[in-house]
Amino acid sequence: MSQRPHPVRRVAAHAPGAAAAPVALPEETPVAVVYNGSTQAVMMATPADLEDFARGFTLTEGFAGAHEIGEVEIVAQEDGIEARIWLPEEKRDALDARRRAQVGPVGCGLCGIDSLKQAARPVPPVPASDLVLAPAEIAAALEGLRALQPIHDETRAVHAAGFYLPGRGIVLAREDVGRHNALDKLAGAMAAQRTDPRAGAVVLTSRLSLEMVQKTAMIGAPLILSVSQPTAPAVRLAEACGIALVTHNRHGTRIYTHSARIGSAHVL
Repeated sequence: MSQRPHPVRRVAAHAPGAAAAPVALPEETPVAVVYNGSTQAVMMATPADLEDFARGFTLTEGFAGAHEIGEVEIVAQEDGIEARIWLPEEKRDALDARRRAQVGPVGCGLCGIDSLKQAARPVPPVPASDLVLAPAEIAAALEGLRALQPIHDETRAVHAAGFYLPGRGIVLAREDVGRHNALDKLAGAMAAQRTDPRAGAVVLTSRLSLEMVQKTAMIGAPLILSVSQPTAPAVRLAEACGIALVTHNRHGTRIYTHSARIGSAHVL
């Protein structure tokens, strides 16, 4: 269950203390990502699409490639949920080097790492792609994602990540209380369905932080669309690894990097 009703009382001048209709609140639960029997990370996440989350987290954190991920087993425990994955033994050193020892709050995907170097981990350049979007497709992609957020429609308290393909619209969408979790779920779903990341754009409802660019680079998508402005480190990394960052909101459309990805783009 990803949301549940909760009674509230509304403060109103004309009717102090009046009861309001119950509101839906998103669920969040500790989810442990367990590799080869050892816990690697514990994140607070929305308990939906957890197979996608575990698979995507493995990919975007660089622990293994899609072909190295075996079956994902989701096991309910008394205090949370375990997502169990078996990886090749040669991955053990990388797992030990990046082991996370603490719970990561929903708003911070970097919590739990044990060095500044890990926070600024290098990512590979995205693969070559011929993707170019028309300006009208940017608004269409963000509007398309907005229509595929059932948990948000009920709770107004979660983020979403989607994948846009020209001519097809949003072909995959995932939601979570954590913006990085939503992107991991999307990455896992794309891997499971063998979606070519070079052919489309990652579409986000959240702020474009450094980690969101890192994860998109690991996915291999050449373009990120969002309603929210990026951070300066996110822009620098996107420029370096070949990702176009584009935002679209009431202030208009802004292209921060690799403007050639947007057709007829005039940089002012």
